Amino acid sequence: MTLLLSDRSQVYDRADAYAVSDYVNQHVGSHCIRLPPKGRPQASINHRTFSSLDLCRISYGAPVQVTSAALETIYHLQILLRGHCRSAAYGNEQIFRAGEVLLINPDDPVDLTYSADCEKFIVKVPVRLLENACLEQHWPLPDQGIRFIAQRHTLSAMDGFHQLMGLICNEAETSADAEIATLYERIVAKKLLALLSNNVLKVIPRPEEGGGFEPVRQFIEEHLTEDISVEQLMAVCRVSERSLYLLFERRAGLSPRDYVRQRKLERVNAQLQLATARSVTEVALDHGFVHLGRFSEAYRKRFGELPSQTWRRQREQFALGG
Repeated sequence: MTLLLSDRSQVYDRADAYAVSDYVNQHVGSHCIRLPPKGRPQASINHRTFSSLDLCRISYGAPVQVTSAALETIYHLQILLRGHCRSAAYGNEQIFRAGEVLLINPDDPVDLTYSADCEKFIVKVPVRLLENACLEQHWPLPDQGIRFIAQRHTLSAMDGFHQLMGLICNEAETSADAEIATLYERIVAKKLLALLSNNVLKVIPRPEEGGGFEPVRQFIEEHLTEDISVEQLMAVCRVSERSLYLLFERRAGLSPRDYVRQRKLERVNAQLQLATARSVTEVALDHGFVHLGRFSEAYRKRFGELPSQTWRRQREQFALGG
C-alpha cells in the first residue's frame, strides 16, 4: 500500500493521547476524545500542511471515542489504514474497516469510536476549495452548500485517489513550491466532486445543434484537463449511451473513454514538447493521470518512448537552441 506520510512528518511518537488530541484540535478540527479509565495509551501523529490541505496519520494505541458537534468549515476525509472504526452519527451505526473511506460533511456531527489497533490517514479539505472547483467549471453552488451523499466509500471505487494522496504526501515532505501545491489541491477537489455522489448540479454546455460528432469532439477538446464522463458526452450529443458508443465507433474507431484517454495523451505529448513544460508529473496530473506508472506505460505504447524521454529531449533541444 502507498505510504501516506513518512517518519519525516512525525510530530508525536508513543506520546500521551491527550497531547496528541490537543495537537489535532489546533491543526485538524475541534473535537473531544474519551479513553479507557485505566492505562496510559501511547499515541502517535504525523502531520503536514500542504497549501490549504492538512494531512495527518494518527493512532491512539487504545480504544477511543471522538466526538464533535460539527466541523463547520471543512470536509473531513479519513482513510482507514488498520483496525476498524464505528460511526454513530444521526443514530445510524456503521463499521468502517481498513481500505474504506469515511467522509464527513461540514455540518455533520461526529461520533466515531476507534479500535485500539486503528490507524487512520486524515485529509482536511476546506469548504472554499470545493466551492472554487465548482465556480471554475461554471457549476452553480447549492443553496444548502455542497454535500456528499454517502459517508462510506472504498478506495477501490475511488479510482487512483490513494495514489494521488501518496503523491501529495511525498510533495508535502519534499517542500514543493506553491504553484505545484495549488495544482494538487485543485485536483483533489475535482476528484472528490467527480468520484463521489454529491448535490452539485453539473450543468453541461449544450450545442445549439444536437447530434453529430463535432459538438462532442469540441467539448472534449475544451475539457481535456477535467474528468469527462460518458454521461456528460451523452448530454452534449443528446443521445443514449448505446447511440454514443455507436457514434464513436463509427467516427473514431474507439469507445468514448478510449477516445478521451487518447486525446489526453496526445495533449500531454504536445505539452511536454513545449519549453514551458516544468515536469512530467505536473503535466500528467493536470490532465487527470494520477496512476503515473500506468500513464507512463500508456504513453510509451502510444508514442514509442517514455514521457520522461520526450521531456528530456525537448529540454536538451531547447538548451542547444538557447
